[in-house]
Amino acid sequence: MIRVAVLGAGRIGQIHAANVAANPLAQLVVVADPFPAAGKPLAEKLKCEYTDSPDAAIARDDVDAVVIGTPSDTHAELMLKAARAGKAVLCEKPVDNDLAKADEAIEELNKLKAKVMMAFNRRFDPSNIELRRAIDAGDIGEVRQVIISSRDPGLPPRDYVKHSGGIFRDMAIHDFDMARFLLGEEPVEVYAKASRVVDKALMEEFDDYDTLMVIMQTASGKQCHINCCREASYGYDQRFEILGSTGMLQNDNLRPSTVRRFNAVETEARPPLLNFFLQRYTDAYRNELDAFLKALTDGTPLPTNPWDGRQALRLAEAAIESVATGRSVKV
Repeated sequence: MIRVAVLGAGRIGQIHAANVAANPLAQLVVVADPFPAAGKPLAEKLKCEYTDSPDAAIARDDVDAVVIGTPSDTHAELMLKAARAGKAVLCEKPVDNDLAKADEAIEELNKLKAKVMMAFNRRFDPSNIELRRAIDAGDIGEVRQVIISSRDPGLPPRDYVKHSGGIFRDMAIHDFDMARFLLGEEPVEVYAKASRVVDKALMEEFDDYDTLMVIMQTASGKQCHINCCREASYGYDQRFEILGSTGMLQNDNLRPSTVRRFNAVETEARPPLLNFFLQRYTDAYRNELDAFLKALTDGTPLPTNPWDGRQALRLAEAAIESVATGRSVKV
């Protein structure tokens, strides 16, 4: 039984805490959040302790592992505190909003030989697991192109935008990681365009964008196209297409049911897409935690690590540079 502290009681923290409480390999010991209005009700609901101090939660002798679901600009600091205390860590992306700080943190984590897993949940979605399995099995031959569409149903809360590090470091970082996961190679060149078409005032205030496109290429010539938008009127849109030398793979969006309606005024009418990532990736978050706990229990390597987080962040930084300069950027 692995004793776990969950840091953060926001949207992600609530998901992680509930999954820890329900997992037979774990015991949820404490939820830590500086805001009692968020943390206390969650702790009461899941029948664990509450503290307003993440540091206190990390320092507890009855905690073996820490799950970090706090704002992005706190990740590196909390990861290091947990690692120095000898605790295993499952941390939400990114390592940090700043690449230099991320590199410094990773250097120390390597010296500590820390057990740290980056929470790139989309790798653990059942459909995406099947995509990678089919690629490995040679079902489509050699991968040539990957196309990723990633669109949110609406802008995130204002305070989230303030701390997120921007759309490339926050939203698109999942897509950069999935590009690496599906291509099987590191991109070496990045070209990006970004604009403000959803809420110009809000995005200008935070020097951010709400709509982007990225083209990447690996050393062997494999290509990836990513398109993201903070608002899609029809729901949470998450799709992948992988073109290979002998075939193609696609996944589809999830819906509440697979029923299609046909009548005099419409054909193939279907229920709307699931509303947001909390519903779309329910299984992925559960599988991600399972993989973390099983690796700790079995002593096997963690399926993702801080280097994965660093590489996705490096691609985000290259895309930001490309937008600013109007040129492709070598990685």
